[in-house]
This record gives sequence, structure tokens and C-alpha cells, in this order.
Amino acid sequence: MTQETDREASRKNGQPTYVFVHGAGSNSFSWAPLLRELALLGHRTLAVDLPGHGFDAQFPISYQAPQDLEAFATEPSAMARITLQDSVNHVVDIVRRVAVHGPVILVGASMGGVIISGVGNAIPELLSRIVYISAWCCVDLPSIAEYSQTPENNESLLPSLAGVAVGNPTQIGVGRTNYRSADPAFLSNAKAALMADATDDQFRAFLNTLQPDESLSMMVADARVDAKTWGRIPHTYIRLTRDRSIPPSMQDRMIAEADALTPNNRFDVRTVEASHVGFVLKAREVAGILASLA
Repeated sequence: MTQETDREASRKNGQPTYVFVHGAGSNSFSWAPLLRELALLGHRTLAVDLPGHGFDAQFPISYQAPQDLEAFATEPSAMARITLQDSVNHVVDIVRRVAVHGPVILVGASMGGVIISGVGNAIPELLSRIVYISAWCCVDLPSIAEYSQTPENNESLLPSLAGVAVGNPTQIGVGRTNYRSADPAFLSNAKAALMADATDDQFRAFLNTLQPDESLSMMVADARVDAKTWGRIPHTYIRLTRDRSIPPSMQDRMIAEADALTPNNRFDVRTVEASHVGFVLKAREVAGILASLA
């Protein structure tokens, strides 16, 4: 056998690598509990930092303590030039590199859903399965922004966090949030929206992993799945029943739309009783679901 044939045989017959794509304002650190549990089950895992995230994130002095919110409100953001396609291309490159070692199962949460959809549209032949964990999957409507205006999203608590937005998004080119606020109302609203099933200490630990800026492109760009490419990939949706950011009714709408688009390749639906981010507190249960997909 040639080296290339050996790699192809490994790709088809080997154990999968799980590639994880984070949500808005987050980074690869958010996947640590799931990476640990899957590793303990003997699986290969890789958590991606999207462009402008992780150690490439921007944390200006004005965001440190003591904060200078007036200066922070006008601080230019490197994230402003990052598009949805940039993030899709970044993950496509990672999947191509990983796929030489065996099958790839691509997993995304929240905003990461629009990115894994784009990857599925681009390279379906390199994905063994694509998994949405209460993640945006645009089918009939083009963008997160448009789905956010639908009746199924009326129960979302994310609008309650608008009070800690910093700066004018049209001027700085990003959505900017002061996650270091100590305002009791913000902390209460944010916990209810994102991680109601956590203790206060767990929730503050989560907040301290977030970065303030996120590209507006992620919210408004056309992220619809393509039946001819994405539709060929086996896909799983892990519903989170206590999610108050992407409510179960919103999750169910996207599942139903996708099933109508590809009726011969419907979502494999699993359910976990957890909040939007609280699924990491049930990492063993979620890892068990993911391991079963191998």
C-alpha cells in the first residue's frame, strides 16, 4: 500500500475525532468538561478557537479592573473584520487536517451551529456526522437575526442582557458585552438566560471564560444549509429542555424545517435536561450520547 492509501484506509476504518466549535463570545476552553469525559471513554477530541477567539481574543486595558467603560465603548475591535465565511474556512482547514487520521464528527453549540452548517455545505465528504447542541441551524430563514424575530423565540431571555451592551455596534462593528459587570440585575438575568442550573460560583467561573466582542457577521450572514451537500451528512440534534437562550420551541422549529428539507435524512434527536450552557455540567451524559454516535 502507498502512504496515501494507508491514510485513506485509516480515515474510513479508524476511530473518529470529535471536533468542537464554540458559540458567541466563547472559545475552546468552554469544551473542557466534554473533552475530559470523551477522553476518559477513549476518544480523540479537538476544540477549535475561531478567528479572533481564545488567545487571539482582544482584551483591552479599558476592560480590565478598574474598568473604563467610556473608553471601552469606543475601542476599535479586530473582530469587526471577521466574517462568517472566515470562520467556516478556518474550521474547514482543521477538518481537512484531522480527516487524514480517521472519521470526523463535527459538533457545534449555540452560534457555532451556523459555522458547522457552513462546513457541512463545503466538505460533506469529510464529515461522518454533524451534531448541533442547542445550536442555530438555519433552513427556511437565512440568519440567526431573522430566526430571533420569530414567535418560537419569544421566550428567549437573551434580550434581557441588552443592558450590559457597550458601545454602538454600527460604529465599532461588533456586539460588545461587559461580562465583568458586577451589577446584580445583570448577573441574575445572565444566569437565568445562560446557565440557570449552575451554582453562582459555577456561573461566575463560566462568565470569566468569555470575551467581550463578537462579529456581527455571525448574526446576519446567510447560513442556510444546502440539501445537496449538508443534507447528505448524518446529523444529530441534542435538544436542551431548560434552554432560555434558544428555547425548546425554537430548537424544534429548526429540527422540523431540516427534516422537511431532507426527509430521507432526518435529524437524530436526543434530549438533555439542561440550560443553554448548563449541558457542560452534565458532561458525562452528553459525552455518552456523543460516544454512541461513533
